[in-house]
Amino acid sequence: MINDLGGVRMQHHIDYLLGHYGYFGIILALVGGIVGLPIPDEVLLTYVGFNVSQGKLSYLLSLLSAFAGATGGISFSYLIGSKFGLPLLKKIGPKFHITEEKINKTSQLFQKVGPSLLLVGYFIPGVRHLAAYIAAINKFPYKKFAIFAYTGAVIWAFTFITLGRILGKSWIYVGAYMSKYSIYLVITFILICAIAYFFYLKKKKQLRYGLK
Repeated sequence: MINDLGGVRMQHHIDYLLGHYGYFGIILALVGGIVGLPIPDEVLLTYVGFNVSQGKLSYLLSLLSAFAGATGGISFSYLIGSKFGLPLLKKIGPKFHITEEKINKTSQLFQKVGPSLLLVGYFIPGVRHLAAYIAAINKFPYKKFAIFAYTGAVIWAFTFITLGRILGKSWIYVGAYMSKYSIYLVITFILICAIAYFFYLKKKKQLRYGLK
């Protein structure tokens, strides 16, 4: 579980951010967090959801701000990767706790699962900071990158803000459980997508034969 004192300090930091910058603060924090700064993105989003449940923030504006921050951050990462490549990432990465080992592991994952990593990578600590860099370094086309990365941003922002809205005062436990169970969230997400796609194909097939 999250240490109580650490949780209180984190809450104060987020309160300061939201109190002084509002929705723009959400955007700034997520841009920085996705680029690689040590910002607990899931905790931030969940706390935003808690504030929504308390009537302090708008649900819709919070979702839009989170989407803007996530897409802004991952697009900036893609731009850096396409302009400066792997040498810069290896040079400045360690300053942001991005080690060569993490870079290599993310590269291997991208080679295995392809652009789907951009979709689910948000839910994997460490991977979301690197997925866009690796995609750009591998010359993955921006249009395809945007489809996967921006869709992932919508799902990620919706998941944690809604989670915070539902959990209410228990939002503080998300940080502790996220690091331990993030892989299960990814697996669940993939299964839900697979099931949804199956029913979509089934319905499409029924409509096609029905029309005939």
